Amino acid sequence: MNARVLAVDPRAPDPAVIAEAVAVLRRRGLVAIPTETVYGLAALALDADAVARIYAAKGRPAHHPLIAHVLHEPQARLLAVSWPERASALVRAFWPGPLTLVVDRAPGVPPAVAGGTGSIAVRAPSHPVARAILAALGEPLAAPSANRYQSLSPTNAAHVVRQLGEVVDLVLDAGPCDAGIESTVVDVRDNPPRVLRPGALDLGALRRVIPDVVDQVDSVRGAAPRLSPGMEARHYAPRARLVIADTWLEAYRVACGLAGGGARVGLVTYEKRTTSVREERLLVRTLPAEAAQYARALYGTLHDLDDAGVDAIVVQGVPRDDAWWAVADRLRRGSTE
Repeated sequence: MNARVLAVDPRAPDPAVIAEAVAVLRRRGLVAIPTETVYGLAALALDADAVARIYAAKGRPAHHPLIAHVLHEPQARLLAVSWPERASALVRAFWPGPLTLVVDRAPGVPPAVAGGTGSIAVRAPSHPVARAILAALGEPLAAPSANRYQSLSPTNAAHVVRQLGEVVDLVLDAGPCDAGIESTVVDVRDNPPRVLRPGALDLGALRRVIPDVVDQVDSVRGAAPRLSPGMEARHYAPRARLVIADTWLEAYRVACGLAGGGARVGLVTYEKRTTSVREERLLVRTLPAEAAQYARALYGTLHDLDDAGVDAIVVQGVPRDDAWWAVADRLRRGSTE
């Protein structure tokens, strides 16, 4: 049986819908909520039993930490042993918004929400629905992406229902997410701070606040214990085989080759070019050539191609600059080669 789905205005959430979501959460239920990044699978962050339901629903290993969502910095400070000034500098610049900070976990915070580590990842979402729930609830929420472990993150309510409809209690449908890609995660315990996961907040923006912030994503991937969600070498993956080609022409050739061999293939590019082959087995999707707009459309496009039953998805590689930093990371982690 699928979860109940309640529509909610993303700009002016109905207090009755918010009250219903809060009631489910207080019963240790699971509620899929919209954020500005992706839809999150929310439960009480300070209740170990509620947190355990998140891990079970997602099929997520218990040592992979979650992100605690808070309303503001004072609430975040209650989850931490200490709060560095560099954390406050980043909060002033980017909260509420798609920035997650890793700090030392306070003793009273259940280890389960942190994957058993001594750290805790926290962020204040900017989406009005998420903020209304946090304000009405009065306590933090654990809210990883509302998908099966390592699968594509959901950017609309339908994605959530298809993946988790039988295990989530309530889905709030506020339409598509604005960013369409997860938050940027920064470990502020180090000096200078260290990026653990690229995301919707780009590296250039971070460096305008903290010029010496370190991008060490590759060097910490797979480290034990993990400090942040999304650090696995393979993550955010579609069901179909995903192949990255360096150029439009190479991507087109690879896609046509696979289609010619009998596969049903999706071709994802950001350059608008005319193809000479009309092939029922080749589904071409051209995304925007601007990084933030591309990111907003990426997961939805991959979901759609999966739903169309493609065997493989060939993606034209994106530009190698800071603006495309997070997109390149997601494509690399989602690929099979």
